[in-house]
Amino acid sequence: MAAKKSSDTRFAKPKPLSTHGPARIIAMCNQKGGVGKTTTAINMSAALVEYGRKVLLVDYDPQGALSAGLGIIAHDDLTIYDLMLDSNIDPKTAIKHTAIEGLDVIPANIELSAAEMKLVNEFSRENILARILKRVSADYDLIVIDCQPSLGLLTVNALTAAHGVIIPLASEFFALRGVAILEDIVKKVQETTNQTLVLDGVLATMYDPRTLHSREVLDRLRDHFGDKLFKSVINRTVKFPDATVAAEPITSFASDSEAAEAYRTVARELVARGYAP
Repeated sequence: MAAKKSSDTRFAKPKPLSTHGPARIIAMCNQKGGVGKTTTAINMSAALVEYGRKVLLVDYDPQGALSAGLGIIAHDDLTIYDLMLDSNIDPKTAIKHTAIEGLDVIPANIELSAAEMKLVNEFSRENILARILKRVSADYDLIVIDCQPSLGLLTVNALTAAHGVIIPLASEFFALRGVAILEDIVKKVQETTNQTLVLDGVLATMYDPRTLHSREVLDRLRDHFGDKLFKSVINRTVKFPDATVAAEPITSFASDSEAAEAYRTVARELVARGYAP
């Protein structure tokens, strides 16, 4: 069965908000790299901004791909790593405004790779990110954490801080491997550090409706996740790497493209599901 086209109109355009905050926090998580996690974090957030939401993106990957994807190269600037090491720093001083009004970023760079070693002996180390984000939550409707592709202390911090988790999953059979491990980590976080954490859903990415392979994977995802699988599907396209090179969200780089509309559909569905204001 082919996926619904990205111009899907089942989800109504969200109504404008009269006030902003406190933010709902979403962790974008998958321990496998190359599944469209950062692409989804950027473009879903940019689409929500188009609908009048204020969004803060948190780059929580030492590779800094999210920061670079929005034209932010954090060399000597404050980053999420600095905030984790020094609780006296006001998190607002690390926030960078992007070219998209209403879309802000707390950047990251390679220094973040030392965080797990630095924080291993810290008291309540799983709650460090939660304490940081609590100080800026009132200014945003949504905070999206772009996690690194691993299941270490940083990811546990993100899941502990979050209200919900979204798992982007490439429409390829090998991408299904390891999902059970991630689901187990989410369950353990629910049992220990964050009892209110919910799985917002699984988003199929890199879908190619022309291939039997992609269609079979999508059917498997529907069977396994049921209603937790987003009805929105992100098709494979060269538009996404082109937008990354341009350091823009797809919604501004190729505003009228099917790829841009796909993420607007994700944004509308997220609001319709009650996982974004």
